[in-house]
Amino acid sequence: MYSVLEAFARWLESTWWGTDVRTTIWGYPFIQLIHFSGLSLWLGTNFALDLRLLGLGKKRQTAAQLRNALFAWNWIGFCVVVLGGFLLFSSTATTFILNPAFRWKLGFFVPAALAWHIFVQWKALGWGQTPDTPPVARLAGLTEVVLWLCVITAAVEIPNY
Repeated sequence: MYSVLEAFARWLESTWWGTDVRTTIWGYPFIQLIHFSGLSLWLGTNFALDLRLLGLGKKRQTAAQLRNALFAWNWIGFCVVVLGGFLLFSSTATTFILNPAFRWKLGFFVPAALAWHIFVQWKALGWGQTPDTPPVARLAGLTEVVLWLCVITAAVEIPNY
């Protein structure tokens, strides 16, 4: 199985986009800027809903109304994150697949956090009908914040390996 993953990583590095991101003076920093901008948008909208579920901040909108208002921006941010992350990965894929922090980030934390995020987005419609959120919604919001902090921590550790 590893040989298939390694062959795919080598192929990605040899593509024109992987080579351009890796070799041009502006490639990697520009794509990193795009990736981080998408992260700011995506995680910002995630945390806004999670904090509302936790009962923090002004209660001008119910959690369901806030979720609906942020829904499109949340998934636009997600698409930008995925595109930027894929391009960054393509630049040095063989190095990334050996990195333990990268493996934790993509192998465990991202699937868990993404699945939980979809669950929270779906359930927020029911939980957030009133200004006060039920205790289960507060726990779900807190769990999502913790999962995304784990993803961020793993991502920050990638350069250390």
